[in-house]
Amino acid sequence: MRRLQTATSDINGEFKLNNPKQKQFEIRVGCLQFVFNFCVVLLLIYLFLNQVFDIRGYKDRAKFQRTSAPFVLRGEIVDRNGVKLASDDTSFNVYSHPKYYDNSPEKLADMLQPYLGISHNELVQKFSKDESVILIKKGIDRKTADKVKALGLREISLEVKNKRVYPQGSLASHILGYYNADADMAGGVEYVAGNYLKYIDKSIKYEKMPNGDIIYNLSIDPADVSAPVMGKTLKLTIDSPIQHICEKYLYGMVQKTNALRGAIIVLSPKTGEILALAAYPYYNPNNYAKHSLIEMKNWALTDVYPPGSTFKIITVASAMLNSKINKNTKIMDTGKMKIGWWEISNYDYRERGAPGLIDLVYLFQHSSNIGSIKIAQMMSAQEFYDALQLFGFGQRTGIDLPGESTGLLPEPSSWDAATHASMGYGYGSSVTAIQMISAVNAIANGGVWVMPHVIKYSDEEAEQKVIQRRIMTEEQASQMRDLLVASIEAGHSLGKMDDYYVAAKTGTSRRPNDNGVGYSNKLYTSMIGFLPASDPKVTIYVVIDSPQGGGLWGSTVAGPVFKDVATEIVRILNINPDKISEKENT
Repeated sequence: MRRLQTATSDINGEFKLNNPKQKQFEIRVGCLQFVFNFCVVLLLIYLFLNQVFDIRGYKDRAKFQRTSAPFVLRGEIVDRNGVKLASDDTSFNVYSHPKYYDNSPEKLADMLQPYLGISHNELVQKFSKDESVILIKKGIDRKTADKVKALGLREISLEVKNKRVYPQGSLASHILGYYNADADMAGGVEYVAGNYLKYIDKSIKYEKMPNGDIIYNLSIDPADVSAPVMGKTLKLTIDSPIQHICEKYLYGMVQKTNALRGAIIVLSPKTGEILALAAYPYYNPNNYAKHSLIEMKNWALTDVYPPGSTFKIITVASAMLNSKINKNTKIMDTGKMKIGWWEISNYDYRERGAPGLIDLVYLFQHSSNIGSIKIAQMMSAQEFYDALQLFGFGQRTGIDLPGESTGLLPEPSSWDAATHASMGYGYGSSVTAIQMISAVNAIANGGVWVMPHVIKYSDEEAEQKVIQRRIMTEEQASQMRDLLVASIEAGHSLGKMDDYYVAAKTGTSRRPNDNGVGYSNKLYTSMIGFLPASDPKVTIYVVIDSPQGGGLWGSTVAGPVFKDVATEIVRILNINPDKISEKENT
């Protein structure tokens, strides 16, 4: 007999089962309904806040995805007179995207062949490649790109690229360097000033539609989106006419003597501005990829060599600033001397023998090795070393170009008698061309060493960036100038000029073997100096590596180049003669 369940009535007249399990089930269902309703309310509140107040920033995210910055062209590089040396040329690369193909490769080839200058069969092969993105052609111009874009093909995209153009060809190539837009790689000034060349004064951003069209609004300046955006223009200290004549005469002598390489540097003594820097072999930065690293290397900054007799200027100046000598000092020149097992002689000992008591003018005029050694020996190793460091040897000049070497200047503790002696006439240390001209330029600048540089700075920038330091008194520098001028005027130097006093010295040194052990039979020939000596306007250094032939000396190889370059420079810069002025005053 089934037991009947009893029922009770609540105050509302409703009946419920008197079963505990049933009550527990109803409680659970009620809780679930409450949680569900609570979640729905929270979701509605969340959607409300997102739609009305955008609490998650979806609007900004969407705007960011549509936002684009303009393609920035690198700024132009110009010389000190505004002559354009480098600029950007815009081009476009054409790509296809097979996953978006609406047309067959044959149809695409038909449509694009008239604009791309590629045969129909070759285009079909390119469009048929099994790749996610296919490069169809590089470097089409803007006009052609506009025609391709007008076709409205969603499977075709255009990538804007910039190509660096050097309108002067190889002129000043080792200063300018090169720029590879694809790899964002650069050399020379292009590397050093890369951020400056790409810098724009204001932030330019706009929104784009998926097809690349700009979404115009009131905040957009039409000029910002209609004209190419270009970085800052960089002005150099280079004077293009002077650079040209340096490259011209250097090339002529290198070809005449079948030399390995050569360099000419022209400095403005007071400012340290480089008016020209020619380093042969030259290269064309428009086609830099076709040149070797040796051709592209600015060896006037990177490579070291024994300076030879031009270093005698520094030896005498070092002794003078150490108060060991003055302009009237005389030296006993024995023509040759022995230091340890090593016998050293003057280059003209066989013809002249022992000159006897000589003055400093004779030392420079006849390039006395013995006189230079004896002056070097007047200084202790530490005194000589400290003076050489003041002149900038054994350290970088700080020139605003990459790759500069420190040169080789051994510590004085390692000097033996032979090293100390050879240091006096340019063999104990190895220098770079930029170090050598900077050191001699300090004498031209009244005893103040100034950092060489190729970027034209404002007066305020120059005060902060261009390092200057006094290394000898103005009187000492003046005495050095007088000695050098007298040595040129007393002889038959090819550096002598009719209307200008020139303070200069030639040099010849043996080229070290490539393995660094011993010396070869090849030579470095050089000449360094400044003019007009009474008020120097330019310092010039010519060095030619490994000329071939007979009678190879600094005076016969570098000397004529120095004279030709100096003659052209005084004309280009309209420098007043100082010899004529003296004649007119008498």
